[in-house]
Amino acid sequence: MISIQNKKDCCGCSACASICPKQCITMVEDKEGFLYPSVDEDVCVNCGVCEKVCNEMMPYDKREPKQVLAAINKNEQVRLKSSSGGIFYLLAEKIISEGGVVFGARFDETWQVLIDYADDMRGVETFMGSKYVQARVANAYKDVKRFLIEGRKVLFTGTPCQVAGLHKFLRKPYENLLTVDFICHGTPSPKVWRMYLDETIKTAQSISHIEFRNKKRGWKNFCFRLTYNEEDKTLSLLSPFQHNPYMKAFLQDIILRPSCYDCKAKGCSSQSDITIADFWGVNTLFPNMDDDKGTGLVFINTDKGQTALDFAQMNVAETTYECIKPLNPACYRSPKVHPKREDFFARLDHENVIELIKDLTRPTIRQSIRMILSRCKSALIRIVRNLIGGGKISSSNEQKNIERETVLQTLQHPQIMSINFRCKRHGWKTYNMEIRIK
Repeated sequence: MISIQNKKDCCGCSACASICPKQCITMVEDKEGFLYPSVDEDVCVNCGVCEKVCNEMMPYDKREPKQVLAAINKNEQVRLKSSSGGIFYLLAEKIISEGGVVFGARFDETWQVLIDYADDMRGVETFMGSKYVQARVANAYKDVKRFLIEGRKVLFTGTPCQVAGLHKFLRKPYENLLTVDFICHGTPSPKVWRMYLDETIKTAQSISHIEFRNKKRGWKNFCFRLTYNEEDKTLSLLSPFQHNPYMKAFLQDIILRPSCYDCKAKGCSSQSDITIADFWGVNTLFPNMDDDKGTGLVFINTDKGQTALDFAQMNVAETTYECIKPLNPACYRSPKVHPKREDFFARLDHENVIELIKDLTRPTIRQSIRMILSRCKSALIRIVRNLIGGGKISSSNEQKNIERETVLQTLQHPQIMSINFRCKRHGWKTYNMEIRIK
């Protein structure tokens, strides 16, 4: 019988509830808003199957990908609608064209997230884009098995723990199954998301569209966008991810599931065929593929994953796992518990969630000083670059690389004679920054 003594020992994948032969396990929401298995002991026959399919109790071994790629879908429209490189769309398109079924995360009628399936590209489009809320698996595993037995090809996409849960549930390999996970930062509380929406919009029914990563201002400076109807008008809330309360709570690791802080499915151990993600640091390794529209990081984990990709529809560059690990630490390392997480959930039911997030994510004095110094450093580099280049900055990647190296060398070289942040040559009230160069 499955019994959760410590919340960090359950990822909420629902494999135990899905496989129970007596259907005596239900997934119940706790006070933090996460689902955990609850067993009806009067019906349970102690067969032990639920424990055998638990990836937390018996996790798969970690492994390294066979191949690591930077990848971009050549279709710009698809890429702009995608979180990063638009690779998921290519995989789904191929499965659908072969009469298969695609599973992914979509919003339900209340704008919560669940795993569902589609057998046409219109349905697949609802799975596109990041959804930073833990998705309900519901009957997805059972539906996957049904389609596989029928002989249809199935593409299942989900978090690493959901993919691991599916493989545990199936208990044997299927040639007609392709599994794809992504490098996961962690799964936020559906309850916090629900409360955030309730405080932001009067009714969920008025919402028409939600994007966690709108690229209007670029891939690196993405925005949270919520479109809704009010008094026969269509309005949009567009906020940079650094300032949106919900995104701040997510990215600062304050609203993640307890198991995320010790994830058992990290390090390519979910048994997925392919892993996809944003390629953070692509500007360092492949500056020619960094156009701020989103570049995908692709791990090919199996031979099946290799044959599933249509390389003719992608621009790709190959790298190594060791090269990308320092730039993308989430692929192997779990996030750290936020020091105020316990305080956050203790106060959640008694306070305004948006104000609570603002209060507990407010930067400390030390963090504020670091941010100011970082901005000053960036501003200084831009100023020196303009001084060296006569104010002209080339748009070519090659010239940008030359200028970047020149700036770095200049900052480390005694060509700079002095720097004065408050030069009073034109007066105390209208002071300027002065950099004297030989």
